[in-house]
Amino acid sequence: MKFTIEKQVFLKGLGRVQGIVERKNTIPVLANVLIEAGDDRATLTATDLEVGMKAAYPAQVDSPGRITVSAKKLFEIIRELPEGEISFKAKENCWIEIRCGKALFNLVGLSPEEFPFFPSPDQSQAIVLPSAELAAMIEKTAFAMSTDETKYNLNGLFFRATPGEADTSLALVATDGHRLTKISCPISPSDCPELAKGVIFPRKGIHELRKLAEEGEEDIRLSFRENSAVISKSSTTIIMRLVDGQFPDYDRVIPKANDLVAEIPAEPFFHALRRMSTLASEKSKGVRLAFKPDLLEISSSNPELGDAREDLEIAYQGPEMALGFNARYLTDILQVSTDEKILFRIKDNLSPGLITPTDGKNYLAVIMPMRL
Repeated sequence: MKFTIEKQVFLKGLGRVQGIVERKNTIPVLANVLIEAGDDRATLTATDLEVGMKAAYPAQVDSPGRITVSAKKLFEIIRELPEGEISFKAKENCWIEIRCGKALFNLVGLSPEEFPFFPSPDQSQAIVLPSAELAAMIEKTAFAMSTDETKYNLNGLFFRATPGEADTSLALVATDGHRLTKISCPISPSDCPELAKGVIFPRKGIHELRKLAEEGEEDIRLSFRENSAVISKSSTTIIMRLVDGQFPDYDRVIPKANDLVAEIPAEPFFHALRRMSTLASEKSKGVRLAFKPDLLEISSSNPELGDAREDLEIAYQGPEMALGFNARYLTDILQVSTDEKILFRIKDNLSPGLITPTDGKNYLAVIMPMRL
């Protein structure tokens, strides 16, 4: 196998697979990237058996073939090479020769026969999703995914399609047990039993899906194969194994009786919370929100450091109410908000708070209170 390829094109491709290759080295070949040359392109494939990616890039192929090589080491080498064309050649005994300018590298590879099979799925019945919209939906929900490995069914993002009178609504939901985010958008009606039932995309797969969605304007095509999701865009395909578990009934968690409503300017609220959290406990990040007519009093206290308080003008006409919240959970929500103002709905000082945009449509976040 021999081909030449532009450095920046090759570097971009290798950079994309760095987040996928297996780091633990349980199976040596999973730390490698499979490189295949043919039909005027070089195709890179990486997998950790949970999430896999395959992408093709333009190249001048002198002789076709395939080889695997350490993804991390190859990326480090290509990154340091001078700008220009790189010559890549597979030799006997799985050795690889890389030339660029006056630089020459010889690397030890592994046989491509050891690399796991990457299927070529049928995408003819795929659901089409606009990239920019999907990227925004993931941004507004993914931060609430759990990182606790014991709660495996919360270690991902839940996708569910619900048919309506005019169109189908796709909802994305994430929760870690302390907070919940949900966003929805209309999609073209399609017969997809997996989405109708609901599926959990793994956390690692969601990060790769988000990167793909943020890259270029071309639509994303989504389909399912056995217990995996298949995502394709342009010449890139991602296959990820779905989380095998039952996602909680999130509708039961969303408060229905939070009738005390405060309209709060989002950016001043965000910065005030950041300031107050500097004195909050490192572990709990707890801040106290005291709702008063047309006023929100934000305060934090730490016996070892001191205390702080800040007043914020808001639109609120309910009774005085004080609640404790984790400041980081609130700032995570505000950080992805695109609205000038948010609605903070409360019921009492023991019930969860509900945050929505002022139009109340498509997006909501639930946050559990804490005792201070």
